[in-house]
Amino acid sequence: MPNRKIIIPVLLLMFTTSFAFCQSEVFKPVVNNLALYKQKKDLKFLAAAKKSVDSLVTTHADSIDYKKTVYRALVYSTMLYIDSLNTLKQPTTFLSQTTTIVDKLAANKKSASFQDQLDYVKKCLANVYMRMGFQDMNASDFVNAEQAFLKAQAYVPSFKELDFYIAYSNNKLGNLQDAAKYYNHLIDADTAKAEYIEAAANIYKSLGDTSKALDVIKKGRSRFPNDKLLLMNEANIYSNKKDYVNLAPLLATLISIYPDNSSVAFVAANCYDNLNQYKQAETCYLQAIDINGAIYDPIFNLGLLYYKESLIFPSDKIKNINLAVTMLEKANEISPNDINALKVLQLIYTQTQNSNQLIKVNNQLKQLNNQ
Repeated sequence: MPNRKIIIPVLLLMFTTSFAFCQSEVFKPVVNNLALYKQKKDLKFLAAAKKSVDSLVTTHADSIDYKKTVYRALVYSTMLYIDSLNTLKQPTTFLSQTTTIVDKLAANKKSASFQDQLDYVKKCLANVYMRMGFQDMNASDFVNAEQAFLKAQAYVPSFKELDFYIAYSNNKLGNLQDAAKYYNHLIDADTAKAEYIEAAANIYKSLGDTSKALDVIKKGRSRFPNDKLLLMNEANIYSNKKDYVNLAPLLATLISIYPDNSSVAFVAANCYDNLNQYKQAETCYLQAIDINGAIYDPIFNLGLLYYKESLIFPSDKIKNINLAVTMLEKANEISPNDINALKVLQLIYTQTQNSNQLIKVNNQLKQLNNQ
């Protein structure tokens, strides 16, 4: 089954220097440099903004001044977000220093008065941690990827897409129960996507809980009725369970979506065959063979179907016997070491008293049994 492409999310940020501050002369250099960066996109203005904001903190009283600290968080987080390559050569502790500042600000009772600024700062840091998480994911370091995504989620808990990447990392680490927990957060949310449903179902199948996987897929198909991969997933579950009664209603849509897929045609044929809907089964077996005439199973099954029909419908016995022989001999050509086609041919040649062909088949079976 085709895999869906992982989409890397980015939190939308409105980079601004106005916010809701009462502008004063002391902050004017900081604000002006941020405005110049916004206008010219030159990192030197971010460096100047940091230099200006740092110059405001010279005493202990300055370091605990809430408004000055908010400005520092604003400048620092913007630099971390914008300067992803660390062109400005900040120390390795710069991120942890910034998160410490932001966490203290958020815990302060004054934070409500600066909610817009803190929301912006948190989104900056969340983007930084997401960027780190994807770098770790690309390096197959899913332990650190999960930790980075969890840190991002701490700053933007309402950004549900992060549940997917935390779940994905846990899945890669083999923590399937944790992965299922985060997928469940996603599939019940208004922002659920078809790929979340599919991933959750695959986790439950890995856990051996096919019933739960089926429940998830059904829920997904009620929300995304036109999603072809969810349809394929549901059909595969029914096919593997040999639940042909529930599989049959999906087949017409499935075949229309995958008209050139021999596996889909074969699954449909096998379903109809088991439901004794012989004409539909024959049509789908022939479709599978027409798409790929070198595959053993549809050819053998069609030969077996014709043989069954020769027993059920006496008026067409000779025609069906001849069709069965043609298909079964072709199946034997494709896979001469498979005894199933040979055994049915042995039975047919015995019934039709075709001694020459019977001797040939018996010799083939004897050789295979002696190997």
